Amino acid sequence: MLKQFESRLIAGFHDGQLAAGPAHAPNPGAGSRTGGGLDAWSSIAANHRYNNLLWDEEDKARRTDVGPDAIAHGKRLIDRYNQKRNDAVEAIDEALLFLLAAAPAAANARLHSETAGAMIDRLSILSLKIFHMREQSCRAGASAGHLTRCAAKLARLNTQRADLCACFDQLLQDASAGRAYFKLYRQFKMYNDPALNPYLYGRRRDGAGGAAP
Repeated sequence: MLKQFESRLIAGFHDGQLAAGPAHAPNPGAGSRTGGGLDAWSSIAANHRYNNLLWDEEDKARRTDVGPDAIAHGKRLIDRYNQKRNDAVEAIDEALLFLLAAAPAAANARLHSETAGAMIDRLSILSLKIFHMREQSCRAGASAGHLTRCAAKLARLNTQRADLCACFDQLLQDASAGRAYFKLYRQFKMYNDPALNPYLYGRRRDGAGGAAP
């Protein structure tokens, strides 16, 4: 197994970054994509950063005390951060697959449909849920019922993360031994591409659904 990527280290990194300060920390980048452990950790940091930024913007997008321009600006930030988040997931997989190339899969190895990068992305999101649910479970001024419900949800989230950590470690252990493998899957986000989004290249008009003149 790739010891430097044990789930306890990744979850600890996620939690540590959230405890250290706001999302607007210096951008760690998305890895140089030359393959290797440093590239993977750089991309893990980038993925977590953009998940954190996404969390903040998604909260802001639910406000009802701002105008449509502010919501539209937030939506564009959400699209941008989500693209960066997905780019980082793919970079994580590229780096881990580079390291796993030394342990080729056996002929009877099973294909794991979820990539290691996608699982790390889920761990990042779970750390955010745990962090914010913990805040809610001890929020000053909240009702006793609110605190009790949030404490129960926090316990469930911790269980879900423990389960995912175990599955992630098993995948890397099996992949390192040639018993399992995963592939690099591209997301191909079409809505951000002016050549693929019909509302951007002019095929459709707002509210009409027909061809543009």
